Amino acid sequence: MTMTRREICLLLPAAMLPIAAVPMAEAGEQDGSLPSASYPFETLAVKTAPSGVQTRAIFKGKLATGESIETHTTTLPPGVMPHPPHHHAHSEMFFMREGTLELTVNGKTYPLGPGAVGFVRSNEEHGVKNVGTTPANYFVVAVGPTAG
Repeated sequence: MTMTRREICLLLPAAMLPIAAVPMAEAGEQDGSLPSASYPFETLAVKTAPSGVQTRAIFKGKLATGESIETHTTTLPPGVMPHPPHHHAHSEMFFMREGTLELTVNGKTYPLGPGAVGFVRSNEEHGVKNVGTTPANYFVVAVGPTAG
């Protein structure tokens, strides 16, 4: 199954459901939370690491319900890991757009292909690697105390 960037972007609102609980006029004005907005892919600044990993920060801040959130997109070359396995206090979701990732959580491996979603809960050791022959493109949504 191949998904377009538009289709994967349609999945992101599900990760943002807590924002919908607060009227738009209140969000950001009274509590310092992220306002409703659009983040066109072509306007996101690209950072390229020496390994060839490309990242684009999308947003980072607090939801109106108080949780910290951060999201970015990554293009990972074949055979590359963005960093060694690690753990942190926030949870992460990986939304696959294209390519093939191997998600490892506490030593257990999960394959992620186009359209798949991977989830890692707080404090579990995890890492990803592109095990395919083409670049892997995916979104990361981090929610929790160290995300924002």
